[in-house]
Amino acid sequence: MKKQKKILLVNPSCLDARISGEDAGVVPIGLYYIGALLIENGFDANIINLAGNKDDPLKAFKKLITTEQPDIIGFSVINPNRWNAMDCARAARQIKPDITIVFGGPAPTFLADHLLRACPDIDFIVAGEGEITFLELVIELENRRDSSCENIDGLVFKKNNRIVRTSSRHLVEKLDTLVHPSKYFVYQHLAMSRGCPGKCTFCGSPKFWGNSNLRFHSPKWFADEIQTLVKNNVTHFYISDDTFTMDKQRVIEFCNLIIDRKLDITWNAISRVDYIDEDILFSMRKAGCIHLSFGVESGSEKIRKTLGKPIKQEKIIKAFSLTTSYGILPRAYFIYGSPGETDKTIQESRDLLNTIKPLSAIFYMLVLFPGTHLYQSAVQKHLVTDDVWHQKIEDLPWFEIDDLLDFTKVKAFGDGLRSEFYNNLDTFAKKIELADIKELIPFHADFLSRLAMTFSHGEYAGEYGGDTRIKNQDKTAKLLYDRALSYTPNARSFLGLAMLLQKQRRFDQAISMLEKGLDHSPENKNLNICMGVSLMNTGRFKTALKFFEKFNEHPETNQYINICHQKISGH
Repeated sequence: MKKQKKILLVNPSCLDARISGEDAGVVPIGLYYIGALLIENGFDANIINLAGNKDDPLKAFKKLITTEQPDIIGFSVINPNRWNAMDCARAARQIKPDITIVFGGPAPTFLADHLLRACPDIDFIVAGEGEITFLELVIELENRRDSSCENIDGLVFKKNNRIVRTSSRHLVEKLDTLVHPSKYFVYQHLAMSRGCPGKCTFCGSPKFWGNSNLRFHSPKWFADEIQTLVKNNVTHFYISDDTFTMDKQRVIEFCNLIIDRKLDITWNAISRVDYIDEDILFSMRKAGCIHLSFGVESGSEKIRKTLGKPIKQEKIIKAFSLTTSYGILPRAYFIYGSPGETDKTIQESRDLLNTIKPLSAIFYMLVLFPGTHLYQSAVQKHLVTDDVWHQKIEDLPWFEIDDLLDFTKVKAFGDGLRSEFYNNLDTFAKKIELADIKELIPFHADFLSRLAMTFSHGEYAGEYGGDTRIKNQDKTAKLLYDRALSYTPNARSFLGLAMLLQKQRRFDQAISMLEKGLDHSPENKNLNICMGVSLMNTGRFKTALKFFEKFNEHPETNQYINICHQKISGH
């Protein structure tokens, strides 16, 4: 039966501008789980992503509320987007005074008292895991029994000017009992597990999920989810488990299902260097994994211990070597500006960087968030209080409460690490060593050509916004394309080499290269379009037109087809 309450779930916009594609601009998977559960129970539920709005997110939100007139709004709140969430809550209350406003997510879970006082427009906070709590709350509101909300576990709210906390919500033990979000929504970010075995002091996951409460979807449930999304034309996925590989057999079983079902997908995942071996990497690569991120954090063993990552350097080195050898691009996360950071510890990080040779790296200044061990420790030492979040800031850099560090010094740490990476990236790419495994030959060609395209026409290419410290982009790309072709004919490699020749205005050589590619992949759209462009540049418009017209249903060919017709007719 269709319920009366109309519900809007919102991913607010962050305070600071984000680069396109960053995780902060993506709707959290939790909202899809909640939305699917609500729809399954007869409610009208929709999701809006204000973080993806490049204009004025508050203005867009006001317009939507005025038009849609929802009865309940649920905001997914993290520290960086809490200000937009509060602004939207106030706006919603002004537009529709009787609306019910609910905050959930990490920030409300760890800052409930602060947010309820800072934003009186909040009616309820869902603490921790949200699906069942939010559903029960919505059902009570539907039945106009808000007075019985004290009987719902997992809520925090104000009553008679005092803050009421109900009993903690028991976690969903069997994740497969939750509704498949893909039944109602299309998305790319998903997770097979909840929780993490790690105890990183800068991360709120251990406290949010509970260290001892690792829970998993079955491999079949997860593969079914991906298969449904593939039917909706999603072909690349971001698996955002804190440590995807922590249950080896479960991951291998999932990979086998992807392979057996012949799902032509690629995906990224996150792991730890102590949860990786040859077997799991082999299965992941064959199932489409192309990118694996590891939190290295620091080259200093002392700093790693401070950050809750007491992992020996040998394991870090082995994990990166193994991951690369199986044709999966390894990304390293480094943190700088930690307690005890010095020029010496930063040099240790630079040395480790050169040893592990990551093909992607991200460097973060250490910042504090509520719910982390470092933040709680700072509160206990009276270095900070929750009042700091009255400021319009996303986070609290560690150096601001550390007398031995300052902004200038910490910025220099980060600049030095980034320079070390970008200055040596071409060398890292040239020194790739791949495992001599026959089954992986086509995957090695795919890996090398993907990386080559990153240097020639992707994020490492100068004309595409690549960092100016990266050297020899085109030379490195050609080396990688040629090496890929030494394994097996690969459409992307022929395309990349032809595009490099196009850059040099060597169109006849580009045409020769594309002819080789089309011999192996005659129906490849990109090879055909590139051939058409090369022919146009040599004045052969009639011949070029044949290559474009094979794909005339694709909008990107329209401009080329029109130009060819104009040239052929003499206009």
